Amino acid sequence: MIYDKVVSLLCDQLGVEEDKVSTASDIFEDLGADSLDVVTLLMSLEDEFGLTIEDDQAQELHTVGDIVSFIEMNT
Repeated sequence: MIYDKVVSLLCDQLGVEEDKVSTASDIFEDLGADSLDVVTLLMSLEDEFGLTIEDDQAQELHTVGDIVSFIEMNT
């Protein structure tokens, strides 16, 4: 369920197809995000899941799987 929400947010914000996204997808290299995309994504994740993502934590989130694991451990 968390994975599906994260993928949905990514697809909406980055304009990628769901079938192009996997847990191993790198946000920058595979999905084409830039730094502004990431800031917007982080704000959306915080709103969607009711959590706060600190700057040092955000720097560790490189793949879709990283994001899902972070949310699972912090909600």
